[in-house]
Amino acid sequence: MRPERLPEDVEPGDLPHIPRPREQAGLVGHTEAEAALVAGIASGRLHHAWLIGGPRGIGKATLAYRMARWLIANPEPGAVPRTFDVDPGHPAARHVAALSHSNLVSLRRTRPPTAKTMATKISVDATRDALGLFNKIAGDNVGYRICIVDSAEDLNANSANALLKMVEEPPPRSLFLIVSHAPGRLLPTIRSRCRALTLRPLPEAEVARVVAGFPPPFVQPEAEALARAAALSEGSVAQAMAMLDPATANLVAEVETLLARLDHPDWRRILALAEKLSGRDSDDLFAASLDTVFRFVSAELDRRAHEGPSRLAALVEVCDKIARAAREAATYNLDRRPLVLSLFGDLAGALRAAA
Repeated sequence: MRPERLPEDVEPGDLPHIPRPREQAGLVGHTEAEAALVAGIASGRLHHAWLIGGPRGIGKATLAYRMARWLIANPEPGAVPRTFDVDPGHPAARHVAALSHSNLVSLRRTRPPTAKTMATKISVDATRDALGLFNKIAGDNVGYRICIVDSAEDLNANSANALLKMVEEPPPRSLFLIVSHAPGRLLPTIRSRCRALTLRPLPEAEVARVVAGFPPPFVQPEAEALARAAALSEGSVAQAMAMLDPATANLVAEVETLLARLDHPDWRRILALAEKLSGRDSDDLFAASLDTVFRFVSAELDRRAHEGPSRLAALVEVCDKIARAAREAATYNLDRRPLVLSLFGDLAGALRAAA
């Protein structure tokens, strides 16, 4: 479905000219995960809560909405799917894309009508309002009442507890599809009441296939750019899209060049990079830089695996130090320039120690 949105219509994870998960009819990959959900329906004992975990941008929410779409299109008890395919012209597809079906709620961060920015968390009031769906008296053959949480990391303590209470004592034919980028960080009590469904990063070819399938107005990239983006995506379509952005692609290329020259660091260029990454609007570029550094270290560790742990300990320690410093910089809003400078200095020292 072609996304047509008003300027004020924004949601977490939106990408320019890309359909949202609920607007996408198909799903690339994750056949085993979909088969597990199909088998749950076919058994007649579908578990009421599923925790769909995995890295960002790999299709977790797309799978959740795909299942919800089929259940709304086939509400009669006993219906068994072969797949979750639903004709894009079916009323259920339109209702799910618009979040307009009476049996479906989506619990997600939104931008309040009078606010200039999106909420940082899902409030307890919004959670209780959405979960009001399950307090309604169900009639005959109304199908499942479905709540999709996208994502669980956006719940605050109170909203997580409100969700927990409903998941603990769900009404009949209730279904909770809880998307999580880091399931281990959720309340243990929520995890214990869910059936875990872990999705893996997509292979490069499937990432490229997803991007190649985006409809207009998305402009398809050149084959070489798409191949490089897929190679750097770590199985995430969202990350591949970031790599197709010229600013991100140029930054990654610069970081790769500086890392390749760590035997003789170019401190002038490293200082220029630190300045670029210190701006308030450079969060995404900073994240892309860290991803590039961690890929570099991972490749070095793989290349030198035969040398033994003692020779490579310094590289592992530097990685831990970088990750810790990045978390502290984000938590306390620290200047990133010292972090970037020390990052390259520490890596250069670790490589000398491992030489």
